[in-house]
Amino acid sequence: MKIPISMKMTILRGLTLGAVLLPAASLAADSAAPGVTVNHLGVNNTLVRVEGDSRYLLMPVQEANEDARINVLVDGKLDRTIFVRLAKSKVDYQVPLDLEKYKGHKVVLNILTSQDRSSVREASNDACWQNFALADTFDTVNREKYRPAFHHTPLYGWMNDPNGMVWKDGVWHLFYQWNPFGSKWQNMTWGHSTSRDLLSWEHHPAAIEPDGLGTVFSGSSVIDRNNTAGMGENAIVSLYTSADASQIQSLAYSTDNGVTFHKYAGNPVITLDSEARDPNMFWHEPTGQWVLALAHALEHEMLIYTSPDLKNWTLRSAFGKGLGAQDGVWECPDLFELPVEGTDRKKWVLLCNLNPGGPFGGSATQYFTGDFDGATFTPDRDSEGNVPVKWMDFGKDHYATVSFSDAPDGRRTVLGWMSNWQYAAEVPTMQFRSANTLPRDLSLFTAPDGQIYLASAPSPEVDTLRGRLVRSAGKTSLSERPREYRLPQANDGICEIVAELAPKAGSAVTMTLSNVQGNKVVLTYDEKARTLSFDRRESGITDFSQDFPAVTVAPVIGSDAKLSLRIFVDRSSIEVFGNDGRLVMTNLVFPESPYTTLSVSSAGKAAMQSLAIYSLTPAASR
Repeated sequence: MKIPISMKMTILRGLTLGAVLLPAASLAADSAAPGVTVNHLGVNNTLVRVEGDSRYLLMPVQEANEDARINVLVDGKLDRTIFVRLAKSKVDYQVPLDLEKYKGHKVVLNILTSQDRSSVREASNDACWQNFALADTFDTVNREKYRPAFHHTPLYGWMNDPNGMVWKDGVWHLFYQWNPFGSKWQNMTWGHSTSRDLLSWEHHPAAIEPDGLGTVFSGSSVIDRNNTAGMGENAIVSLYTSADASQIQSLAYSTDNGVTFHKYAGNPVITLDSEARDPNMFWHEPTGQWVLALAHALEHEMLIYTSPDLKNWTLRSAFGKGLGAQDGVWECPDLFELPVEGTDRKKWVLLCNLNPGGPFGGSATQYFTGDFDGATFTPDRDSEGNVPVKWMDFGKDHYATVSFSDAPDGRRTVLGWMSNWQYAAEVPTMQFRSANTLPRDLSLFTAPDGQIYLASAPSPEVDTLRGRLVRSAGKTSLSERPREYRLPQANDGICEIVAELAPKAGSAVTMTLSNVQGNKVVLTYDEKARTLSFDRRESGITDFSQDFPAVTVAPVIGSDAKLSLRIFVDRSSIEVFGNDGRLVMTNLVFPESPYTTLSVSSAGKAAMQSLAIYSLTPAASR
């Protein structure tokens, strides 16, 4: 999502740990900037005194460095501990520490760095000490050529899993894993954005921050309509993983529509002697109780709990050992019921994100279909009695996918994290890292093999992004000689391509997006193999990770040779939806300049039944 310039800086809070304040009189002092004094205690320990009255302390970051541990002391007492990659030889960017709540108090940072130094003199030469600064504003105007135009991104800093997502009173609440103090993973906090259309997002202060139980990992939120937890009728109640030496589950609630959260005094509410995380809960009407799916990460299973009040949970069953893809760790479950298209049946779906072990390396989202009685999930099996492996998306950049609670009109609407743990921290951006996928609405369908599969189609709101129809074509015969179509140039070439391909038996159709630098993405529909491939090996900047250049391949499910496609091109991503979401591929791309040309050709007899290319309006401009 391109962020409006007028959007205000996110307010930061923090986490707590203890330390000792040393008297200033015994220390040599250097001034970093007006209102900031630096006292070097040793080769790995420095005090930074904040003596001005500004809103923010800007802290200099160099991403190649290791984290420094910063204990924030207020009037000599520990208020929080944060971890920042303080600059050593150069400053990549600055991150803000919000001083608003400290007005009228003495603030000192007790900083412990990990890099070795031969002397205090050498340590004092690090770039960070001269570049701490006080300011009343923090510039969040976009400086990144690859920041998406119509996908949600954090205002700044690192983002991974979407979590705690809930719809309430016409507003979609998106919480997400966020680092307010850098563009790499650390200081896990629930960031918070809201939208009325799933496309234009407003950023809010951090929702849930670390505490003495640990940092704040993924979880879920529900509307407690009947006040079962005693926290208020229609309160938003959130369950999340507190992660420190162990992983335990904690509760927080909001009675002001997500503006502020209060942590439950009885935390944690679930403890285990093994690694478990990412609680996902919902109200199960047939049994009149809350149900929770919890990822037993290293055991490759999901634990099912029930509760009458969201605070007292009873373990009922476990699912997954030996089933599905078993590599890596299991994470971010989601359990829900959907109707099966064209029937009067319903089936339950269990999303199971795992890392590594995806079909093309790294992280990915698998799912199971089956039945659920309020306590036990029973998976569907194929004709040979096996539980098949099913993938929700056949790209490399679709992970941690979960749905919004209480979505209107019975919708099951999801967002994913649009990256891969193999290289998420190395992609060529710094002001921010990572975006969410387009919102998608889920449905179930029965394939010719008799199996039930999950379809993920762009949510109806996505249609409103369409601007002008810039190119169109009717039925067109294809050959080895490519037919070329110019892509829109406005807004860095963002566009939607809608096409219907009709290859003859055994032939293949290739669609290539390219630019003047020779960067290209190649999509090939092989009718004989019944596959669609996505080749990004020459898509642009790829050398930041050996795992990034890749070809991903999706099965084309169905008996009809025709393939309808909706292709969404943003500044750093391409999402492909085939046959109303029965085929999905999400892949990042970093072209040196926007793609300008679409070429379509075939090996063998084929036709393109239709083509339409739409310009898209950046979400922030709608």
